[in-house]
Amino acid sequence: VFAVNGFLRVATALDIGLSTKCVVIPKEMGMCHKIGYSEMRLPNLMGHTSMAEVIQKSGTWQHLVNTDCHPHVGTFLCSLFAPICLDTFIQPCRSMCAAVRASCAPALLCQGQPWPASLDCDRFPGDEDTCLAPLSKDYKHLHKVLPKPTCQTCPAVEEFFTHKRVLEVFCDSNFAVKVKLSKKRTAFEDQEYNIDCQVEFITQGSLLPYETQSMIQQWLLINEKCIERMSPTHRPMVYLLVGNIEEGIILVKQVYRWQRKDSQLTLATQKWRQHKCL
Repeated sequence: VFAVNGFLRVATALDIGLSTKCVVIPKEMGMCHKIGYSEMRLPNLMGHTSMAEVIQKSGTWQHLVNTDCHPHVGTFLCSLFAPICLDTFIQPCRSMCAAVRASCAPALLCQGQPWPASLDCDRFPGDEDTCLAPLSKDYKHLHKVLPKPTCQTCPAVEEFFTHKRVLEVFCDSNFAVKVKLSKKRTAFEDQEYNIDCQVEFITQGSLLPYETQSMIQQWLLINEKCIERMSPTHRPMVYLLVGNIEEGIILVKQVYRWQRKDSQLTLATQKWRQHKCL
């Protein structure tokens, strides 16, 4: 039983002509390796006829999948780029497209890209047809709804500060997360980054450290221009991101460069445990 079973609506689907074939999803399509099946139809639902074209075109979407902008973004894109090998083509439902677009279009726009015409939701079938539908509304009740990162102007990177000033900023903040950034090369020669997060503190109610780490990773992926500014070289760089969570939105207010020689941030994070805010 494959993972997409939970998404299917029953009715009629697209008939497959004799011109399509089943092929193994290639290793280069990392975003489609955890969707519950290993073979895809070629040509696919985007009209790509060669595997080289599929790999190249789908690779441009890996970054959006990494942002985790919607729980179904990977399922939605892979149903088009790597449709499951059944007797009929199973398209995503219009409602799934609309849900993914609502959450992910802002992340795309943050990188200067509008939602593409090739993914116009009107081209997909209604929920009464056989198609991949979003999980039921109960899904939200079963999973904790976390604050969302948003596209924002990058704070300037601060390199000169005192631990007392940092403590004042901490007093006005919900979280501080230490981030180690390093560039990595990809098969497509794009810029990609390793992002390691370590939570220094959270004062926001029921949020757990791993949830906050995940949210900061998302913030960095959505605000990729900030990463580019923070990682000018291939040498790993360490920063402290400090900010607030307001009305379900994550806002990073300060970015401090954490240099080995500079003990001010270390001092601030040590003193914070006993610090009393005015």
